[in-house]
Amino acid sequence: MSVRAAIRLLVGDTLPTTRAVHQRLPKVLALPVFASDAISSSAYATEEILLALVVAGAAGLHVSTGVAIAIALLFATVALSYRQTVLAYPTGGGAYIVARENLGLYPGLVAAAALLTDYVLTVAVSIAAGVAAIISALPALASYRVDLCVACIAFVTIVNLRGAKEAGKLFAGPVYLFVGSVLVMLGVGAVRILFREAPAETAVAQGLATLQPVTVFLVLRAFASGCAALTGIEAISNGVPAFRPPESRNAATTLLWMAAICIVLFVGVTALAQAVPVVPDVAGGETVLSKLGRHVLGQGVLYYLLQAATALILVLAANTSFADFPRLASILARDGVVPRQLANLGDRLVFANGIILLGLFSAALVVVFGGLAHSLIPLYAVGVFVSFTLSQAGMVVHWHRLKSGRWQYAAGLNTLGALTTGVVLVVVAVAKFRHGAWIVLLIIPLVIMGFRKIAQHYEKLKAALSLEGYRPPRTLRHAVLVLVPGLHRGVLQAIQYAKTIAPEVEAIYVEIDPGETAKLQQKWADCKPEAPLTVLKSPWRSLVGPIVDYVKTVRAERNLQLVTVILPEFATRRWWHVLLHNQAGLLLKLALMLIPSVVVTNVRYEVED
Repeated sequence: MSVRAAIRLLVGDTLPTTRAVHQRLPKVLALPVFASDAISSSAYATEEILLALVVAGAAGLHVSTGVAIAIALLFATVALSYRQTVLAYPTGGGAYIVARENLGLYPGLVAAAALLTDYVLTVAVSIAAGVAAIISALPALASYRVDLCVACIAFVTIVNLRGAKEAGKLFAGPVYLFVGSVLVMLGVGAVRILFREAPAETAVAQGLATLQPVTVFLVLRAFASGCAALTGIEAISNGVPAFRPPESRNAATTLLWMAAICIVLFVGVTALAQAVPVVPDVAGGETVLSKLGRHVLGQGVLYYLLQAATALILVLAANTSFADFPRLASILARDGVVPRQLANLGDRLVFANGIILLGLFSAALVVVFGGLAHSLIPLYAVGVFVSFTLSQAGMVVHWHRLKSGRWQYAAGLNTLGALTTGVVLVVVAVAKFRHGAWIVLLIIPLVIMGFRKIAQHYEKLKAALSLEGYRPPRTLRHAVLVLVPGLHRGVLQAIQYAKTIAPEVEAIYVEIDPGETAKLQQKWADCKPEAPLTVLKSPWRSLVGPIVDYVKTVRAERNLQLVTVILPEFATRRWWHVLLHNQAGLLLKLALMLIPSVVVTNVRYEVED
């Protein structure tokens, strides 16, 4: 099987541009594609709250539901604010576009840097949490944690390279299965609590040691940790163009569905965990959701179905980032602040370069942090709330500029969103600073510096290529050099080609063995090619050095504007024949490409078997 055939097998056949409209997503598929991250956060956000409160013993666990309700209110506020963004900006781009157009270039770049950082972290956290769910059910796999994480990232990357619609069809089942499984667990748990069936975990919770009292700072730290539940809210606002028409209306409806599902699952799981109560595993062993499932559903089919659904949605929650990171990167590439290649649509009408880049970054992050979700989550929420705050502040300016319709209501809602997310940003940054938030606060300025360097490069390139004030020279001073390894049919063909470019052609030979040089000079005299032969001495047996020095000397001494270097090479019929010949031509090409105003041309001579 050829490499091309293998790629087609993995990602599917090439789609024509005319099929782009058919890749749009209906709401029922858009929900799992864009909301899987937010929905999946209910699998670990409760655990993060409990891990922060467990140091206060049983008293600490009793405040977990109150913390969850506060986060749910924040969730609703942000979701309603983003619904207005979706309706106002149907072209997508989310926080970056809103901040750039209303607050200025640098606030926009800050929002973009925060979002890109968060998308990479989302993939790493989701995959790590999904693998943790697998290991909770199958502890024997613990030693393969990192390998499983990387394999899952590779799988999600390949699926997304196949196209958004195929990814939606594949991921819809696990997302809806997770929602259904958790709702069943909550229902069974509510019935058991109603009939006052106390699980065995209660005694463990009552015996917890109290290491510190319940303080305001402890509650704020739990709140900051639980704010991981809000990650992914902005995803729909970034991907509005992926929806079927009317795009904004369908995206806004999907956003409300997502908010309702997330709030019910998150508050329900937290309340059930407090009622049981469940003690989180500080060592990172069994997850809180797994413990809840075992206590409420037992060790039967329903428990393993819950764990399977949890593992699947956590792994597939990374798909939200794979849907949004490439789209945001394509917008940034269009604006000239990231490499232009990220704006290119791939064979399957997706931004393939962005998908591959996200897969590589997230895999590297998982390897560095050993595949542990608890180590990654402290880095997680800072970037989210930076983008939330800038987006909502930008929408406030937008409504004040527009001043039409019910703009006062809209501006008030976005003002509330900006204030709440701004306060939460400060709380999250302070509470999580020592636990890793400082890394994100350092990375975001570095990413912005990268944006500016890339933008400056493109600006300088544009100025250098501008036709304004340009006067082409009347004549082009040009020399053609043919690098010869000896004298054979391929060399003669290269010299003939060189003569079509310029009347004067010079053949260059590097002397490694004086005896071989004498033989070549004799053959040259007998054959009389239409080019004089120049021999370069190389006492250190180097090919590249003497040629590079000679090309630079010729260009400088003859005051040339252009030098063309021709490399004759023969092409064999079998792929393995290449292994039987040295590849000096490749090294020469790489070295010569670094010299200004030098053109390197290969003239291939087909060799029959």
